[in-house]
Amino acid sequence: MNNKEKQPILLVLSGPSGVGKDAVLSRMRELREPYHFTVTATTRTKREGEKEGKDYIFISSKKFKELIKSGGFLEWAEVYGNYYGVPKNQVKSALGEGKDVIIKIDVQGAQTIKKLASEALYIFLAPPNSQQLEKRLTERMTESSNSLKIRLDTAAQEMKSATWFDHIVINHENQLDRAVAEIQKIVENTKIKQRSSSYMDLF
Repeated sequence: MNNKEKQPILLVLSGPSGVGKDAVLSRMRELREPYHFTVTATTRTKREGEKEGKDYIFISSKKFKELIKSGGFLEWAEVYGNYYGVPKNQVKSALGEGKDVIIKIDVQGAQTIKKLASEALYIFLAPPNSQQLEKRLTERMTESSNSLKIRLDTAAQEMKSATWFDHIVINHENQLDRAVAEIQKIVENTKIKQRSSSYMDLF
């Protein structure tokens, strides 16, 4: 893709917790695809193996609320007792440089961005079935039994929202590259169709 000739794409990747959004984006980074991957700011505790500035930007609740007041987020929400937000300056800077931008966000956040940027490309990453999603969340071992139930109930509701997304990509177990290839193909086809964009109007 030649970003100098075509307008940048704003890709919003969403899906239920545990579906593998982080794994998909990590694989895309390994392939050195020419995207800007936005790093979400959050007030939740850092998990083992996570890196500051790569997986998330970890900040205090006080700092987060200051950024809300100053209009520093494209979108923000409270999820499972923690705050998550997409820093506006990251998206503005990357789009201004002609880079395609990928925002990983929950379904609620995707709906908010949809109201602001209907021309963006919306992809829903889904599990092959609810049993696989429960298995992934259980194996992750980061949830209490009560938290796990909340996430599974939320996921069931989020799956109902998949219909308004532009595309649904199934993330089959042990077939990560298949999901990545499908997303890449969708982006390529979108570039060919050359969707018009007015993303800079968001800032």
